[in-house]
Amino acid sequence: MITAIVFVKADVARIPEVAEAIASLEGISEVYSVTGQIDLIALVRVPRHEDVAAVVADQLNKVPGVLETETHIAFRTYSRHDLEAAFSLGLD
Repeated sequence: MITAIVFVKADVARIPEVAEAIASLEGISEVYSVTGQIDLIALVRVPRHEDVAAVVADQLNKVPGVLETETHIAFRTYSRHDLEAAFSLGLD
């Protein structure tokens, strides 16, 4: 599974509509409204690298109200759940 994090600058007057439209796209697992230099963060989860381009370039960038995007591909995932599983000995 390929994960990409997409930073989205959006038309400020349309952020909720833009977020909902992005969230409805195939391959988008989550959309967050955030503070700072960007307006939204979208998580793309797809089986192949080529699918990232299909989601971001062919769909997300064409959502009305999206002004600019910046995409980051995740190399490795770290989470509390993953770390607990890795260090679990399986003893009860």
